[in-house]
Amino acid sequence: GQKFTLAMAAAAATNMRPTSNFLNAMLTDMYQITMCYAHWRGGRHTENSVFDYFFRKNPFQGEYTVFAGLSEVLAFLNTYHFTEEHIAFLRLQLVHAEDEFFEYLRSLNCSQVKVLAFQEGSIVFPREPLIRIEGPIGICQLLETTILSIINFASLVATNAARMRVAAGEDKALLEFGLRRAQGPDGAMSASRYTYVGGFDGTSNVLAGMLFGIKVGGTMAHSFVQSFTCLEELNTKEMPRADGSGAVDFVDIVLRYRDRLNANHTNVGELTAFISYCQAFPESFLALVDTYDTLVSGVPNFLACALAMAELGHKPLGIRLDSGDLAYLSLEARSMFAAAQKEFGLLPSDLRIVASNDIGEATLYALNQQGHSIDTFGIGTAVVTCEGQPALGCVCKLVAFQGRPRIKLSQEAKKVSIPGRKMAFRLLGRTGTPLVDLLTLDGELCPRPGDKVMCRHPMDPTKRVLVTATTVQRLLEPVWDGHPIGPFPTIGEVRQRVLEGLRILRHDHVRFLNPTPYKVSVSDELYSTMYDLWRTEAPIAELE
Repeated sequence: GQKFTLAMAAAAATNMRPTSNFLNAMLTDMYQITMCYAHWRGGRHTENSVFDYFFRKNPFQGEYTVFAGLSEVLAFLNTYHFTEEHIAFLRLQLVHAEDEFFEYLRSLNCSQVKVLAFQEGSIVFPREPLIRIEGPIGICQLLETTILSIINFASLVATNAARMRVAAGEDKALLEFGLRRAQGPDGAMSASRYTYVGGFDGTSNVLAGMLFGIKVGGTMAHSFVQSFTCLEELNTKEMPRADGSGAVDFVDIVLRYRDRLNANHTNVGELTAFISYCQAFPESFLALVDTYDTLVSGVPNFLACALAMAELGHKPLGIRLDSGDLAYLSLEARSMFAAAQKEFGLLPSDLRIVASNDIGEATLYALNQQGHSIDTFGIGTAVVTCEGQPALGCVCKLVAFQGRPRIKLSQEAKKVSIPGRKMAFRLLGRTGTPLVDLLTLDGELCPRPGDKVMCRHPMDPTKRVLVTATTVQRLLEPVWDGHPIGPFPTIGEVRQRVLEGLRILRHDHVRFLNPTPYKVSVSDELYSTMYDLWRTEAPIAELE
């Protein structure tokens, strides 16, 4: 049959079907169903509505967020319907509802829905409408919970991964090892997918690799090393030369190098495990060296095997550290590599040191400050569980109904919604650096390069600035108009958009400590509309 490739997997991931069977019309809160019934009973379910999806505060005490999950949202819209089984269950919950209401539910799909959204992988900021959904209020209301469930976790994980990418630096490889620590199988699959979007290079999750076209990797665990005790447990001593000229006694060569390294004190079971793994994977030998003692046994045993492999024309990859002082051990191991190379001259110059062991964003910055010689970081719990913050807090608010702007008020200014059908633009300066994001009412003239554009703070009337942009980017683009609207980027293209967005963002917006907030402003017209509506809708208290 046809050879399965990562490219094929990536293409399959854009087939507009949800990844999880849980992602269907019933994955919603009960109050969405009850509101839909009330709208239907009042004859309002077909009235036009506009909903914005946005968040109020960047996660992880940072000043940027990665928008992710859009492709899964489109897949959900593409397959939205209630099955007969769904209808039967809902009849039990709404026993008083008329048969005609369930006929209405049975007929529902997203053919009358329009969606505008930021491109997946965009760097986004508070109050911006990441997704704008327009259509009959009956169906639009039903979509809210599910879409929030998709983009909240996806964007949180992608942002967490992106922050770790910034912390590690672009020259380091990041691998996601979190499958066993994630919040259940569905959480694990989403985490593997969106850590890659956020800038990781691969995953240990085999199913995620198959479904999403992500590079998978992994070598050995401590149990593999522990399972060996002596050389007699090997079923063969031989290994073929890389040039195909025949097999030789590999064990004898390993022991010779072990002796020349003055490493006869190392753990023999560990050495046996390494030899067995070399025989199984002669072109991808990467040894876990901390089962017994990293510097006294693990690294010397690795070097004995690596030198023997190099003599036969094979290329060893390196070692993995999973405990201890990672900075110190990596530097010492690199020094031992250099000493062996100086004496024998056989080792490849790019032997890698992989480190795992509860690594997170703060650990990466600390390692950089200490100095280390780690090439690849394997990160599990900290990235997939987003231990620094449990949720993004993305919300959905009605911003227009029957063609009129609507506002949600609060005693907390940050919770007051920005009303109306809106567009969003990014204004960039001469160097290509984003200066400000501007929200306007849909129908306003678009800001143009070279024009002075008034940008107002949405909540503080004293804060305003005139911005002359060199480049103006339209941020909200149509992605659904009764059907999906292409193009549909691959997961690799979305990942690249994240990395490029981080590169052009000003350093002080990205830095770990005390980052500078990025400006999200509103136009004069939107500002006036917002405050006129605020005054109209706010009740006037009476005092006596």
